[in-house]
Amino acid sequence: MKKAHFKEKLMEIVFLICACVSIFSVVLICVFLFANGVPAMSKIGFFDFLLGKTWKPGNDIYGIFPMILGSIYVTAGAIIIGVPIGILTAVYLAKFCPEKIYKILKPAVDLLAGIPSVVYGFFGLCVIVPFVRDNFGGNGDSILTASILLGFMILPTIINVSESSIRAVPEKYYQGSLALGATHERSVYRTVVPAAKSGIMAGVVLGVGRAIGETMAVIMVAGNQPRMPKGLLKGIRTLTSNIVIEMGYATDLHREALIATGVVLFVFILIINTLFSILKRREAK
Repeated sequence: MKKAHFKEKLMEIVFLICACVSIFSVVLICVFLFANGVPAMSKIGFFDFLLGKTWKPGNDIYGIFPMILGSIYVTAGAIIIGVPIGILTAVYLAKFCPEKIYKILKPAVDLLAGIPSVVYGFFGLCVIVPFVRDNFGGNGDSILTASILLGFMILPTIINVSESSIRAVPEKYYQGSLALGATHERSVYRTVVPAAKSGIMAGVVLGVGRAIGETMAVIMVAGNQPRMPKGLLKGIRTLTSNIVIEMGYATDLHREALIATGVVLFVFILIINTLFSILKRREAK
């Protein structure tokens, strides 16, 4: 008994240490970002930095408003494209898909999650960019192209989380709906899916986080032009792209401004997660 008790206490300590390391890592990242980014905002001017429309490091002009809008537009486009497809695919896999087809589709979805971002970017550069250029106009490197590509990239996250949530709904919900005379389709979409809403929203939030934080693929198809967005078929630069493109040679205030850009990106993710937490609490009540 003493030996078993000792092992339990030892594992409790190990788990506690792991949890503390995770928390410490997050705190360390926050401290680094804010300690290096906030002073840069003070030097540049908080509103000049966030609302400035010009980014010219050579002239010490650092306005990231075009990149903020670029990130928002691209992420919104990815949500419009990816979320409906992802949720409907999850519903099909969980409640409609025959077993033989499921054995093919499920590994394919998992494979999508394992494809590196640069491969997605290469696919977008060789396939989506020419498609957009030939069918919609422009040079192909645009908000629309980046939105389509990110819509594909967030699918695995939304599908896997949503499917798991739908399968976690008690079978009695579905059976009760059938007993009341509802059809299979109506039982799924009016009973099971609403019951899994919290988990589906979690998948959507994770997908949004993936879209906002994506860098390499967006760099290859978005045009990377630090200017105000002028339409779906025009090029833009996102916050992540701005950091990656210029961090390699940035120094002094320029480097601090890029770290401050990371702070803004971090705050965006924090706001999204906070809104999701508030939504879950309201649903629980």
